[in-house]
Amino acid sequence: MSDKKIQIDYELYNDISELPAEDAALLAEARKVTAHAYAPYSHFRVGAAARTEKGIVKGTNQENASYPVGICAERTLLSTASSIFPGLPLEVMAVSYHNENGDSDTPVSPCGMCRQALLEYEGRGGKPMRLILSGQTGEVIVLKSVSDLLPFAFSEKQLK
Repeated sequence: MSDKKIQIDYELYNDISELPAEDAALLAEARKVTAHAYAPYSHFRVGAAARTEKGIVKGTNQENASYPVGICAERTLLSTASSIFPGLPLEVMAVSYHNENGDSDTPVSPCGMCRQALLEYEGRGGKPMRLILSGQTGEVIVLKSVSDLLPFAFSEKQLK
């Protein structure tokens, strides 16, 4: 037996003003698009914006009275991106939220289902997808790859 350790490296910024201009603009889009989320039940609006070599793609969470029918902002964006730009990798995705019942000033992280979907999409693109995670204000976390969010991931490798 041996003990192992998992370490995740990430960048932490005090706020959006410290980000490089392109990343700040993408995060601003993610923050803005939260207004288009359909969240009448949770009142937790999530927005995502991603950059490809052909442009920006956006997505929001879409809830449903039958809860399993809803879809998160990240997966909405992935579906849109793969429909509009098939086979084109996402370079970077920014995710933000607006909590109508409380504060929106700490970074948000994708749920487990979204982590799995993001990891699969990153693998399809053949290169790391950076993630920018934030609320409407406050600190910003930047990860170099989706794989940093899901150690011991289940992937196509296990199916071969």
